[in-house]
Amino acid sequence: MKISGVDIRPGNIIEYEGGIWRAVKIQHTQPGKGGAYMQVEMKNLIDGRKTNVRFRSAETVERVRLDTKDFQFLYHDGDMLVFMDKDNYEQVSLAEDLIGEPAAFLQDGMDVVMELYNERPISVQLPDQIEATIVEADAVVKGQTASSSYKPAVLDNGVRVMVPPHIASGTRIVVDTYSREYVRRAD
Repeated sequence: MKISGVDIRPGNIIEYEGGIWRAVKIQHTQPGKGGAYMQVEMKNLIDGRKTNVRFRSAETVERVRLDTKDFQFLYHDGDMLVFMDKDNYEQVSLAEDLIGEPAAFLQDGMDVVMELYNERPISVQLPDQIEATIVEADAVVKGQTASSSYKPAVLDNGVRVMVPPHIASGTRIVVDTYSREYVRRAD
């Protein structure tokens, strides 16, 4: 499906110069002289390269539709991640850097959605939010509770997040997988 270069949104998968790319960041720019354009930061889904490209409104790109399939995360194997197809129980190993930073939030038995291009896995979508336990949190400084200040804390998976002052070690919280932000206390 062809779309205009200025209609690209973060997360879109496009075909560009013979490769499959995911739009990571976009910035619409309207200079004083000349036509508007979309500055797009893209990541190649096959080899991991990144690039910045300017698309004018007259340019069109091919938007790629990926097949999606339900998988379950099984375990880490060095720098590889092992997933199981929930339909036929086949196992697939993917490099950890294919998923990027959200890989730290993978938990054994977690359901994920794998994106496939021509039957080849190219990315994995984790749930938007996960539950984790705080293992280390700084003490609250007296008088600091009046403002909406946050304090650093470490989760059981080693990820550092900022949490409200009333959250202590041992508390289960809900964290946004992609922004790495505190959402709320877990029920």
